[in-house]
Amino acid sequence: MNVRGRAAMAPLRGCAAVMAGLLLIAGNAFAAEQPGKPEPAPQSGRDNGRPAPVCQPSTLGSPYIPVDSWIYPAVLRLYGLGFVDTVYLNMRPWTRASLSHMLEEAGANIEDADADGDPTAGEAQDIYEALNRELHYDVQGPCLVHEGNTRVESVYSVARAISGTPLRDSFHLGSTLINDYGRPYSNGFNSYSGASGYAAAGRFLLYARAEFEGAPSAAGYSQALAGQLAAIDGTTNYFTNSIGATTAAIPLNALATIPAGPIATTTNGRVMEAYVSAQYLNHVISFGKQDDWLGPAVGGAFADSNNAENIYSFRINRIEPLHIPLLSRLTGPFRYEFLIGSLKGHIYPIDPWVHIEKVSFRPTENMEFGFERTVIWGGEGHEPITIHTFLKSFFSLTAPDQAVKYSRDDPGARFGQADFSYRLPFVRKWLTLYTDAEAHDDVSPVDAPRHASFRPGLYLSHVPGVPKLDMRAEAVYTDPPTGPSHFGNFEYYETVQRQGYTNQGQIFGDWIGREGKGGQSWITYLLSGNEWLQASMRRQKVAKDFVPGGATLDDIDFQLVKRIGKDFEINGSFAYEKYKAPIYLPGQQTVTSTTIQLTWFPQRKISF
Repeated sequence: MNVRGRAAMAPLRGCAAVMAGLLLIAGNAFAAEQPGKPEPAPQSGRDNGRPAPVCQPSTLGSPYIPVDSWIYPAVLRLYGLGFVDTVYLNMRPWTRASLSHMLEEAGANIEDADADGDPTAGEAQDIYEALNRELHYDVQGPCLVHEGNTRVESVYSVARAISGTPLRDSFHLGSTLINDYGRPYSNGFNSYSGASGYAAAGRFLLYARAEFEGAPSAAGYSQALAGQLAAIDGTTNYFTNSIGATTAAIPLNALATIPAGPIATTTNGRVMEAYVSAQYLNHVISFGKQDDWLGPAVGGAFADSNNAENIYSFRINRIEPLHIPLLSRLTGPFRYEFLIGSLKGHIYPIDPWVHIEKVSFRPTENMEFGFERTVIWGGEGHEPITIHTFLKSFFSLTAPDQAVKYSRDDPGARFGQADFSYRLPFVRKWLTLYTDAEAHDDVSPVDAPRHASFRPGLYLSHVPGVPKLDMRAEAVYTDPPTGPSHFGNFEYYETVQRQGYTNQGQIFGDWIGREGKGGQSWITYLLSGNEWLQASMRRQKVAKDFVPGGATLDDIDFQLVKRIGKDFEINGSFAYEKYKAPIYLPGQQTVTSTTIQLTWFPQRKISF
């Protein structure tokens, strides 16, 4: 937490942490009372010498769907059209089994709409059929899963050609490519080829997604520019426990948040996701490296996104809505998630850890709201990562003074997030309004909106007369009108954790960065349930008091997603970008990016 944080708000911040912990306990206590799905009938075709098992879907392992999957825009459109109501927009990814439960109501709703002459029914039917085809193995009967199965989920290859000098610095100037798992890229030809798959047996599951990456060498930032940015960040020297004391200077090319040159050619394999999980009473308990997206927007998420490389973590995720008597009469059903893991690429201090708590409520079929808390704490040279320091971080009730902040008792850098989405009355099948917000040094952006960063958005699910066309727009800023927000030392930054909200050098929250303003807009025409044509625009401005001269980035992007047959996808895009970053390069720079991704989705599962 920034030492300028207000002590008066710290008790509330601690109470928020306690509430998150109590919700985890309550979820386990009441999980068994939740009305579940009817038990399926025993399957036929089995060995007559053995009784057929009866399986509970709530205990069977199901893999998460990667957040860059085509499934999410398809479901979000189906939700915006009003055909599904149980979607938790601000907690992604979803498991395949959870998605099949969300879709159970869609078929009947589409039939009713078609009977009433609703022009969107045909489009919704296309989406519904495409989703059902993807999930058909998951709805054939959970006893098949109980026996054990393996599946190759996807095999893909990406070719990307970039002209000009792209930006890849979400902590300072901005990035040409966003929400791309922190992949390496540079001027010239870039490639990424990989595969994903899983093996399940009963409640246990192993998932893996890995790829081979190649990117050309680059000049990177000059030593003078790298030194200037390090001075802005306060990372020129190592941090020690004594206030004001320093040790040897950090080599500038060791700062993951500053791409100092020269940057060597990249040819390496990387694990994108790899985790083991067990499902118990509608909770997935997992350990490993996996996706997360905690916010209702599609352009970015303040709390957690795939803008950076995934974090190795331990997680407990309530994947199905929980109903608690009396409480749910007020809040509706809710979900929650807990995450704890290590951040890499930090050397100031080395390898801090992060824990995240999120809870989301659906009081009505049209409204969802959630609260989240992120704490970055510890690290070599500052304080050890132990149960004691974790509990102190989790249950902290007071704002520390400077002596505590720079000691082994530091509770950490704390960020509070809140969001909501609302399908507007009378036009619930047309317009969805949503907002993501985050505050540093305050318990919640709801409590201190003038100190908060915001990403509001509006989604039009279809245009009158053109039911296959939708429109979406989002604005975003991390430059609130308050004194501490200046010089890039507020949002995503902290006086001790000076490499802030990053993993492997990139911000794992919203790409807008530390003191920026901008927005995005999209126009999408649906060709079929899993095919579309899209045009989008993006703008980003970095404040001049943060980076001398500031920075401005504008791009326009065109994308076509097309299927050959049912199992082979071609995803092509072309982006044209202009940016000005006087501290880096003189004048206006032009960058183009052409990307072609070929993906095979094998429709085959092996049971054992």
